[in-house]
Amino acid sequence: MGIINIAVVVSGLDEEYPYNIIRGIRRSAGDHNINVSVFAAFGGVVNSKKFDIGEFSIYNLIDFSKFDGALMLSNTFSDPVLRGRITSKVKAAGIPAVIFECDDHQEFYNISIDNYSVMYKLTEHVIKKHGAKVINYISGPLANPEAQTRYEAVQAALRDNGLTLDERRFYHGFFRSYDGIKAIEAFQESGLPLPDAFICANDSMALTAISSLEKLGYKVPDDVIVTGFDNTFSAKNSSPELTTVERPLYQSGYKACEIIYDLVTGKERPRKTVLDATPVFSESCGCQSTNMFDLASYKKRTYTRIENNNNNVHMINRLTAGLAETATPEDCFKVITGMINELECDMFCLCLTEDWESDFNTSSLADENSTYAENMTAPIVWRNGEVTSVKRFKSSDMFPVPQETGGNINYFLPLHFGERCLGYYIISNSDFPIYSLLCHSLAMAISNSVENISKLSHIRKAMEELDHLYVIDPLCNIYNRNGFINRASEMFDDSLKNHKPLMLCFIDMDGLKSINDNYGHNEGDFALQRLAAAINKCCDTSSICARVGGDEFVVCSTNGSESSAKALASCIEQSLNDINTLTQKPYTLSASIGSVIKVVDENDTLNDLLEKADEKMYVIKRRKKKQRMDETNI
Repeated sequence: MGIINIAVVVSGLDEEYPYNIIRGIRRSAGDHNINVSVFAAFGGVVNSKKFDIGEFSIYNLIDFSKFDGALMLSNTFSDPVLRGRITSKVKAAGIPAVIFECDDHQEFYNISIDNYSVMYKLTEHVIKKHGAKVINYISGPLANPEAQTRYEAVQAALRDNGLTLDERRFYHGFFRSYDGIKAIEAFQESGLPLPDAFICANDSMALTAISSLEKLGYKVPDDVIVTGFDNTFSAKNSSPELTTVERPLYQSGYKACEIIYDLVTGKERPRKTVLDATPVFSESCGCQSTNMFDLASYKKRTYTRIENNNNNVHMINRLTAGLAETATPEDCFKVITGMINELECDMFCLCLTEDWESDFNTSSLADENSTYAENMTAPIVWRNGEVTSVKRFKSSDMFPVPQETGGNINYFLPLHFGERCLGYYIISNSDFPIYSLLCHSLAMAISNSVENISKLSHIRKAMEELDHLYVIDPLCNIYNRNGFINRASEMFDDSLKNHKPLMLCFIDMDGLKSINDNYGHNEGDFALQRLAAAINKCCDTSSICARVGGDEFVVCSTNGSESSAKALASCIEQSLNDINTLTQKPYTLSASIGSVIKVVDENDTLNDLLEKADEKMYVIKRRKKKQRMDETNI
C-alpha cells in the first residue's frame, strides 16, 4: 500500500482542545507515515456573518474522495448546518471516518471522552463538598454535542441534589474566552444576587469570568466558586488555580488516527471508543491544589510562550507594514516570501483563485450549493527555502504540487475578504498554526493585502481606461486633440533641444459634408475611419497621428524631411485608392495634405507650426477644387 492520506476537519486552532488533539494526531501520523491535511477556519471570531462565510469557504475546498480517511472534530463547530453539510460530504465519499464526541452517525467510528460523568462529579462536588445551593452556568453552544452533554450533566447533578437551575442564571456562550466576560456582564445586569458558584463549560470562559468578577470586587473562592473544564496550561497556572477537568486529548487524537490506519489497512476496530476524564479539584472551589508545582519548569514554559508570542507579534507587525507598502502582486508576494522562514515550516503555498486579480466580484461561498473555484494559481510555492510558482492547477487537487513523502501534516487555512473567497494558504510541518494565537492574524494580513492589490489593479485598469478615453478618439481609435498635444509637445521639445527637424502634416478629408448629406452620417463615419486607418498605416514608429477636428487629422514626426513628407502623402493617397477600389462606394475617398518641416527655435510654438501646415493644406485643397471645376467646365 502507498502513503495513506487523511483529512482532518476542525473549527478553530487557537484553543487547547484542538491543539492537544492535533498533537496526538501528528504523533500517530508520524509513527505510521501518514500524510495529514488539516482544514481549519476561525468562525465566530469577529461576530460577522459575512466574515464567517469567507472563513468557512475552506470546507468547500475539500474533496474527501481524494483521501483514505477522515477525522472530524465536529464538536468544534457551533453551526449545526455547517456541521451537517460536512458530515454529508464525508458520508458521500464512502471513506472510513472517526468523529469526536458524537453518537449521531452510525456510519462513523466514534471516539469520545466521558463528558457527562466527569461534569456530574464536578458539579456534585461543588454542591456536596462546598455547600453550593445557587448555581450560575456558563454554557458552550448547545448545538455542540459536548456542550449539550455537559449542560445535561449539570442539570442532572442539581436535580439529584434537590436543586434547579434558574434559566435567568444560564448564559449561552460559544466556548470562547470572551464569553466569560459577557456572562459576568449579563449576570451584573440581571440584578440577581451573587450565586454560590459559576460552573463553566470550559477553562477559557472560566478564567475570564474570574478576572471579571475580581474587577467587580469579588474574591474567588471566598465570595464565589468558579470551575472550568479542560485543565489547560492557563488553568493549571492561574491564581487561584482552577478547579476543572483533565481530559486525555492527546491520547484521543493519537487513537483516532490509529483507528483510521487500522481500518485502511484492513483491521477491525470497535465502533465506539470511550476514554475517561478526571475531575481536578483545586483552589477556585476552595480545595487544596494537588499540582506538584515546579517553579523552574513553569518559568521556562512561560518564558518560552511569551518569547514566541513576542516574536510572532513582531513578525506580523513587520509583515503588515511591509504589505502596506506594496502596490503590485510581485511586491506583495516578495514580502510574504520574506516572512516564511520565520514560520519554521517545510512548505508554504499561497493558493489564490485564478481570477483573484481580474475579477473584483470573487465568489461568495454562502450555501451548500456553492462550489469552490475550479482553477487556482499558486504564485508562491516555498519548499525548504526554494521558491517556485504554479500558474494553474485544479482546486480539486488541493495541493499545487503533489507530496511525494509520508508523515507530513499540512494546514489549509482560508484567505478571504468578508464573504469573498480569495483562496487559501498551506503550511506544512510547522507548529505555528496550533501554538500561535496569531495564526489567524497572519491569514487576515495576507487576505487584506491580496484584496488591496486586487483593488489597486482595478483602479489602475480604470485609470488606464480613463486615460484612453481622454487621449484616444473613440471613432477612429487614434489620438484625439488631447493625446496629440501631449505627445507632439514632447517631440517639439526634443526638436528644440537636439536640433532635430520636426515634420507636421495637416490632413483634411475632401468632401465629407457631401458624403454626410447624400449618404448619411453612418457613411461619413465609415469614411473617417478608413482615412484614419490609412494615415495610421502610413506612419512609421517615429510618427504619431491624431484626429483633431471633425474631418481634420494631423501627423507629427521627428527627423522629418521633404522626401518623407512626400512619401507620407503618396502612401496615404495610394491607400485611399486601394480602399476605393475594394469598397466600391458611390463616393471617392480623398484628402488634402499640407506639411511643414522645421528645426524649431525659441520663437516657434507648436500651434504656429500647425497653423502653417493648415495653411499649406488649404492651398492644396483650393488647388484641387479649382482643378475639379476646370475639369467640369471642359
